[in-house]
Amino acid sequence: MNGRESLAWELARACFLTGTFTLRSGATSSFYFDKYQFEADPALLRRVASQLVQLIPDEAEVLCGLELGGIPIATALSLQTGLPAAFVRKTAKTYGTCRIAEGTSVHGKQVCLIEDVITTGGQAVASARELRARGATVNSVICVLWRGEGEPGLPEGLACVPLFTGADLVPYISVGTERG
Repeated sequence: MNGRESLAWELARACFLTGTFTLRSGATSSFYFDKYQFEADPALLRRVASQLVQLIPDEAEVLCGLELGGIPIATALSLQTGLPAAFVRKTAKTYGTCRIAEGTSVHGKQVCLIEDVITTGGQAVASARELRARGATVNSVICVLWRGEGEPGLPEGLACVPLFTGADLVPYISVGTERG
């Protein structure tokens, strides 16, 4: 088993759950990828980040982790690459700085959105709009898992590059892993 296959196996073992789950999109699914299981494991998060580094576009100046699951991934990638990070809220806070993106300024910068799991890409598209309205150039999204239908892709000129698709993990999934 090569490094990529080994990582797919570890992610499936650590994160794949069966049961009844409501997804962010509102859809119901009989399986769920619990990304917090790898994001909270330093060794596994380091391995994921090491693989994701190669997916970061050369022109990226800021890594923008989307709330909440993209934040630890963006932080790990920032530590590995030296690229600064910003942390993007789902909605701008209404107090203090009232920012939607905390950390490094995105204004005038080429940013790469960092997500954990994408099914429809709704949050990535919404965040790209918000960041563009604040002067950022947003053309790319990288994620750990594309669980959406068909080939990875998002509207509004966003290239989406996943580390894995659901099909990549299927050979490593043990049927019957019940929700914990």
